[in-house]
Amino acid sequence: MIRTSNVRRLAAALPAAVLACGAALCGTAQAQDVIKIANIVELSGSGASPGTYFRDGIELAVKEINAAGGILGKKIVTTTADTQTQPGVAKGLAAKAVDDGAFAVFGPVYSGSIMVSMAETRRAETPNFTGGEAAAITAQGNPYVFRTAFGQNVSFPKLARYINTKAKTLAVIYQNNDFGKGGRDTLAKLLAGGPTNIVAEIATDQAQVDFSAAVLKAKQANADALFVYLTEEESARCLRELRKQGWTKPIIGETVLISQKVIELAGDAANGATGHVGLTVDAPNDGILKFKAKFYQAYKYIPDHNGIKGYMGVYTFKAAVEKAGKLDRKAVAQAMKGLVVKAAKEPGVIVDVSFDDKGDLDRESYLVEVKNGRQVVVQTLPALKDMLAAKK
Repeated sequence: MIRTSNVRRLAAALPAAVLACGAALCGTAQAQDVIKIANIVELSGSGASPGTYFRDGIELAVKEINAAGGILGKKIVTTTADTQTQPGVAKGLAAKAVDDGAFAVFGPVYSGSIMVSMAETRRAETPNFTGGEAAAITAQGNPYVFRTAFGQNVSFPKLARYINTKAKTLAVIYQNNDFGKGGRDTLAKLLAGGPTNIVAEIATDQAQVDFSAAVLKAKQANADALFVYLTEEESARCLRELRKQGWTKPIIGETVLISQKVIELAGDAANGATGHVGLTVDAPNDGILKFKAKFYQAYKYIPDHNGIKGYMGVYTFKAAVEKAGKLDRKAVAQAMKGLVVKAAKEPGVIVDVSFDDKGDLDRESYLVEVKNGRQVVVQTLPALKDMLAAKK
């Protein structure tokens, strides 16, 4: 039997409960009025430079998009966390970001970090845009990870073509991590059976300071050219050591070795280095040159490819949301599959870009040579799919 007094107390409590529920629902609605993006990037440690550039490119794009009315009428709100260039830290930050309700995650930039952190965004079915280049990132079939840079499976075929025209024998100095080993393995497969033979593979460590032994081994291999595949600070140290030991043969790289940051760190030792880059602020492209000017105005420094990647990545995300037509993470991830974005329609992507069903992107790229402390584009290359189609 229910006492009358208890019924009265229950009735009196109902409005408060309803109000509380209403407030909770209202909070949910308010949360959906913005699009939360979590930047999980390297702001300290050996990856501080690319992580900072990547973050600044993202923030510049977000400011522009919000000023123009947002995405589907919703403004973007960003948070930023520092991975310290540590994969374990990156994984923890990714878990926190999805638990905090991030609609999308940008970063990390380093392959070793995204390789472990993307398990958390996959668990939460949260789109994750990364600057990592290791082939293994998209080879695992994660439907929520998407590149803002070429994967090694897209960039290295262009690189291999270039190397085949420059050398019959090649020595390779690479970094002994997911990034470096992935590049070494991909290049070896592409060169196998062709005119260029790899005669020496020299492993080095991330954060390695002394490259004298590695350079000596490369010299002793007596190869026609040297391919260097290291991260930024290590690339600069290696270039300085090569010049110190009097290396005069071609030095070839892929994006990082001939990036603006490495040129700044290596000084004159970078001059003469050549190779393939996915993006460069010195490309003969009006959209990239306008971006370079806007970036400098906002941050008072010249970005490298990582700044462009972050900027273009946000505009790619915008295009995917608009294709999905709703703020639904799974729908946006699905919209990324086979997405084609034309710069004429979405100028923020700067260069026409397409994505496959694995999250790999394809677009034009460039062969460059470092001259007088800057990248000089010597050839613009078409998207890989167009290059392969022309070959047939």
